[in-house]
Amino acid sequence: MPEKMLVVDDEPDLESLIRQRFRKKIREGEYDFVFASNGLEALARLLEHKDIGVILSDINMPEMDGLTLLAKLNELKNPALRTVIVSAYGDMDNIRTAMNRGAYDFVTKPVDFTDLETTIEKTINELELIRNAVKEHDKLLAIQYDLDTARSIQSAILPKIFPPFPERNEFEIFASMEPAKEVGGDLYDFFLLDNDRLGFVIADVSGKGVPAAIFMAVSRTLIRATALKGISPEECLTYVNSLLCQESVSSMFVTVFYGILNFKTGELNYTNGGHNPPYILSKDGELLTVELTDGIALGVIEGVEYKNNVIQLKPGDTIFTFTDGVTEAMDVKYELYSEERLEAFLKENHLLNATELVKEIFVGVHKHAKGAEQSDDITVLSINYHGNS
Repeated sequence: MPEKMLVVDDEPDLESLIRQRFRKKIREGEYDFVFASNGLEALARLLEHKDIGVILSDINMPEMDGLTLLAKLNELKNPALRTVIVSAYGDMDNIRTAMNRGAYDFVTKPVDFTDLETTIEKTINELELIRNAVKEHDKLLAIQYDLDTARSIQSAILPKIFPPFPERNEFEIFASMEPAKEVGGDLYDFFLLDNDRLGFVIADVSGKGVPAAIFMAVSRTLIRATALKGISPEECLTYVNSLLCQESVSSMFVTVFYGILNFKTGELNYTNGGHNPPYILSKDGELLTVELTDGIALGVIEGVEYKNNVIQLKPGDTIFTFTDGVTEAMDVKYELYSEERLEAFLKENHLLNATELVKEIFVGVHKHAKGAEQSDDITVLSINYHGNS
């Protein structure tokens, strides 16, 4: 596309001079000129030709002069429009006024066409930079819109209605996730397997941002679909790992803790795939770290067989699961929140219910960070086991 320019001047011979001087560029499709004899006509031409980028304008013209035209152009707030003033050298006061009102450059009359061509080329180069910046800005806006949409979709994937099973009084469950970026790689999930058993999952995908969020959605779907078959945690993670190893790209993996709580008996059957070990917090404030089952992250090595472990809960016990975004949250001095702080928090707040406990740990982590940028997704899931009482 030729660079379209608007020449605004009441001299009748200027149009023929411009066309003669730039005939080669016009013929080769590099330049295209539109002409107006005053500011009013110039505004009309701008309405007709939306692709005008450069305006060459005289100052002293009838009906509307160049300075008034500049004021009107400023009202358009078009960053991809540049005005070059063309006026007599003796009119320097008006030229200075024009520059102060936003003119990009000026040339003096009588016009030196070599100087004019150099000025036009410089102006076009400036416009190209601006146009590219506008394009990049538009791309960023489009990306931000896509990220906002992805965040909404990801939020919809995770359970967010609490209490999720109001008819069940044997337990209380609450969970929350705060991504470090617009979208995150952490996930939590829970579901009733039958009238006696609650399945629950917390997981952390390697990496952050959109790739992690996509892998998170795939992992969550596979784990849930497999778990709802009612099989044991070890069978579930073994099967999901084989699927993820077959489909995994860019060396992505996910750490997973999957537990099945029999809320009639208090038996917790679980498998850990390379995830942070949860805690069991008693109503008396005693804290137990859940034993690891020696499983590695899912999506790393195909053929791994995961193992189960069983813990017997007592009424009043709380299961506290989390991702490393909690313990590795840093303050401005790069000091970690740490497992020690988390354990001290849990012991101090052992009387809180699941909802209060999750909300308060987020308060504590943010207080520790003291405004430092969040470096990792933070996810917590907690369950109070009430028993049949």
